[in-house]
Amino acid sequence: MVEQQVLIIGYVWVEPNSSAAGSRMLQLIEQFLKQNWKVTFASPSHKSEKASDLNSLGIDEVLIELNNTSFDDFIKKLQPTIVVFDRFMMEEQFGWRVAENCPNALRILDTEDLHFLRKTRHQQLKKGEEFTDKALLKSDDAKREIASILRCDLSLIISTYEMELLKSVFKIAKNLLYYIPFLLDKLGENQTKHWKPFEERSNFVFIGNFFHKPNVDAVLTLKKEIWKQIREQLPKAELHIYGAYVTQQIQQLHNLKEGFIVKGFTENAQEVVKNAKVVLAPLRFGAGIKGKLTEAMICGTPNITTSIGAEGMCDTLAWGGFIEDNFSDFALSASQLYTSKFQWKNAQLAGVEIINTIYNKEKLSLPFINKIENLLENLDAHRAQNFYGSLLQHQTLQATKYMSKWIEEKNK
Repeated sequence: MVEQQVLIIGYVWVEPNSSAAGSRMLQLIEQFLKQNWKVTFASPSHKSEKASDLNSLGIDEVLIELNNTSFDDFIKKLQPTIVVFDRFMMEEQFGWRVAENCPNALRILDTEDLHFLRKTRHQQLKKGEEFTDKALLKSDDAKREIASILRCDLSLIISTYEMELLKSVFKIAKNLLYYIPFLLDKLGENQTKHWKPFEERSNFVFIGNFFHKPNVDAVLTLKKEIWKQIREQLPKAELHIYGAYVTQQIQQLHNLKEGFIVKGFTENAQEVVKNAKVVLAPLRFGAGIKGKLTEAMICGTPNITTSIGAEGMCDTLAWGGFIEDNFSDFALSASQLYTSKFQWKNAQLAGVEIINTIYNKEKLSLPFINKIENLLENLDAHRAQNFYGSLLQHQTLQATKYMSKWIEEKNK
């Protein structure tokens, strides 16, 4: 097996305790390291104290600058064989520089989730409109992200729903897309037998990064629409809100008397979820697959979410709890799950089945690495099939526009 030199260009530094995106990135890095590939992680963003120490894994960390030729010097010297763009914004910024300076490097886009899908849903929700594919096709964000997907040799797609959307609505060629969800350890009996039983668990919990707008909206929805209804049925129940980067808006919702308790950042999210009885996630918009929900299943904690929350996550398997879009039904299901050991136990077992069937990294890892190696061996032939990708890389596409602008400025 050839040792590859992998460069990952991160939108942010890796923070697995703050977001699902951080955990996802670590999962991909783990796959590369398992092949004894050399990994360099570069990012133009500010590094917070919550960021992982990648150096301890034998990964070089490099701070890069936007709109600066210093990146060209850096990548020429590094000569990576594989470049992974963490989200399409990094491909927009650095993709053309990679193509110019390392034309033979395999360019992979890790979408994390489809940003344009999340944004369009948010806009339509704010306008009170129903979500449609037509709105996606009109979206400028979609045009940017789809262009990025076309320019890359391969895009990693995390959800079955998004795979289908890209193929059917946007007509993206199948060979440019690769479905790879979270890569998780199988849940064996030696793990599940240590879970706290129904009787020893208490409280509802919500957990999420508050930089992420769907999480802010979900907590506001819990406060305004759902929690009062749950408390009417369960007057002593508490809802604990956890997550990184709590805003003042979220902090102000804290109310001990109502049992609505904002706890903020936790170093160990799994410990919190393992002790909780039920996870609540009333997500009204979003994309990708939800780390808070796979985490709930890993911890043996049933959850209640919406159809957007569960989207693309369980194929035809039974959900690990309830999927409710109506707030009254959501509250009712929450109370049932909290009080019925029988329903709770069934939901827990369904969660185990989902993790072991869909997210089992033992099953997913080898085909993923094989795909990359196959592309590296047949890159010219692969690129020859992607005419629209090479079209978007062609400088004449924007050259006439900028020549015209330059002449206009000159004539002034």
